[in-house]
Amino acid sequence: MTPISLAGKIAIVTGGGRGLGRAMALGFARAGAAGITVTSAASPDETRAVAAEIDAIAGPGRGLALQADVSDWHDCERVVAQALKKFGGLHVLVNNAGKAGYAAGNERKPFWDATPEGWRRVIDTNVTGPFYMAKAALPHFLEQHWGRIINISKNRDTMFRPKSAPYGPSKAALEAMTLGFAQDLLGTGITVNSLAPGGSSETRLSSEQWRSEQRKAGILLDPAIMAAPAVWLASDLSADITGCRYIAKNWNPALPPEEAAEGARDVAIFVPPQSRDLLTRTWQPPGR
Repeated sequence: MTPISLAGKIAIVTGGGRGLGRAMALGFARAGAAGITVTSAASPDETRAVAAEIDAIAGPGRGLALQADVSDWHDCERVVAQALKKFGGLHVLVNNAGKAGYAAGNERKPFWDATPEGWRRVIDTNVTGPFYMAKAALPHFLEQHWGRIINISKNRDTMFRPKSAPYGPSKAALEAMTLGFAQDLLGTGITVNSLAPGGSSETRLSSEQWRSEQRKAGILLDPAIMAAPAVWLASDLSADITGCRYIAKNWNPALPPEEAAEGARDVAIFVPPQSRDLLTRTWQPPGR
């Protein structure tokens, strides 16, 4: 089976220094992307290490590490400007940077125990951050009539579980933004989709105690599962797909990409609108 190519494509992966972001950035490098910017708000050593890994895979100068906070509009503008300056283009935006519930106090406490400051940090990163990054990238996407926005989400049944606010609700908001942005951009050549691992994964977004419990149960997911569906969503092959939700653990690499993608597609977390539906596959069960 011929690998999916991202030759000539330039990508930004926020929160790209570890976990899911690193896995997707390295997946883009292996697919031949011409340039990959990885960002982090507070871990410059990690993003520099990932940029070095990108260079080792794709060739010198293909990786760019930037320290930037997606909750800061000026940082988002700067990231896009520096990516354009270094690589001469931009085609793919992965909104992966996120803060978990414990940033609002403790992920296993009820919502009223969250500090106002912590609550705002989570919402500013997980909801406002993707808006800022998309807004910063869109002038270039619109000018070239081509762009891919991939919003990183989570399991639907954990968005409203007890003692998980505001992290869970922030991802529900991101799913709504995905659908709204996709409809706003219909006909422009720019697609907006969401991608979730499909369960707990080996990242520091969850506490070590939680990850340890998941490891013992044998259900902790390897972040590497994100690479294949992310590469497909970033490629020319997904041109007719927008406003859809994908689950990485359901991607079957033994299948042709179109079949693997359809097997990994999930229905939207919301009920279909009563008004005219502009999106064609969003609420259709996989295989239809």
